[in-house]
Amino acid sequence: MTVHSVTVFAFDGVRLLDVSAPLEVFATAGAAGAAYGVRVCTPDGRDVRTSTGLRIGADCAADAVTAVDTLVVPGAVDVARCVAAAPAVAELAARSGRVASVCTGAFALAAAGLLDGRRATTHWEHAAELGRRYPGVEVTADAIHVRDGRVWTSAGVTAGIDLCLALVEEDRGPAAARAVARDLVVFLQRPGGQSQFSAASRTPPTGHPVVRPLLDAVVADPAADHSAQALARRAGVSVRHLARLFREQVGVTPAACVERVRVEAARMLLEGGASVTGAAARSGLGSDESLRRAFARHFGVTPSAYLARFRTTAGASWA
Repeated sequence: MTVHSVTVFAFDGVRLLDVSAPLEVFATAGAAGAAYGVRVCTPDGRDVRTSTGLRIGADCAADAVTAVDTLVVPGAVDVARCVAAAPAVAELAARSGRVASVCTGAFALAAAGLLDGRRATTHWEHAAELGRRYPGVEVTADAIHVRDGRVWTSAGVTAGIDLCLALVEEDRGPAAARAVARDLVVFLQRPGGQSQFSAASRTPPTGHPVVRPLLDAVVADPAADHSAQALARRAGVSVRHLARLFREQVGVTPAACVERVRVEAARMLLEGGASVTGAAARSGLGSDESLRRAFARHFGVTPSAYLARFRTTAGASWA
């Protein structure tokens, strides 16, 4: 079996887990016989300091990398550091068969022109910014990882594990990827998208004299009657005019905006200990089934699955 070479490009300010997760996945796969050769390169071959303060040693400088099968570009808390790394990334990518980014590493790829005309994702907090800065990129905000041709991008931090497991599966097959997932005690493919981890905005930012008071009223009492007709009567405008104002100020219909607020309210209730039935009633979503459908639309998981993952960190107890 031919050894598949993997180079992780590290730079000052890089997130430690963005670097260590790919190294762990490929090193584990290699130890299990999947034939990976892994090394870390830095801009000048010197050690770099991660966002945690821990130093990472370099195997070589970026300009010493002559050819690589897979280039992995991690991210940083400060997106500007990723953008500054773009020239080196562009040169490395030109000598790489496949390019992948972890978290905000997508900004380095975008700044290097590698995402032009491609689908991509990044950490949910930065997805909108990626789209604004680089309009040529089709940002898929909820994806855990996205492949477009030879370029792969992933969501935040631990999604680098998901991404690299997918790369191992492509290279060496599902059995090799499953073996790594078992060793690391992680999902081979985690359920749902990354929106289940995001802190969705409770109310859109607008100061419009008609829309803002309506949004405040919805947030104050999400279970009240907030139909388009009721909102229009409260504002003293027609339903059609209200819809136009919401599209202009919020970007969605009044009904979609109300549902977004109600789902966020339901999530907070669930995290606070409410039952699914209680959260559905108090948030204004009504029934368990309505709550389930709304959660599936917004978060890609059921309320029960969300509760299982996010209400507590406690594991199963011994009988």
